[in-house]
Amino acid sequence: MDTIRIEILNPKARKLLKNLADLKLIKISDSSDRKSEFKKLLDKLRTNSDNAPSLEEIEKEVETVRKARYEKENSDHS
Repeated sequence: MDTIRIEILNPKARKLLKNLADLKLIKISDSSDRKSEFKKLLDKLRTNSDNAPSLEEIEKEVETVRKARYEKENSDHS
């Protein structure tokens, strides 16, 4: 399913879109629906924020991976 945003310049276009929706060829969503869906998503992500790693934990993991990669590269070139 593709989602696009359309700005209606001519009121006749709204009627055409309504007809397509009546034929169940498209679904028309109000922009307030998108805002509430986005808010729900943010709320869900924020509830998981307690489980998110700290900046220090992320930096430590990055350094561990870099060290392992560096050691592997040096052993490959030997």
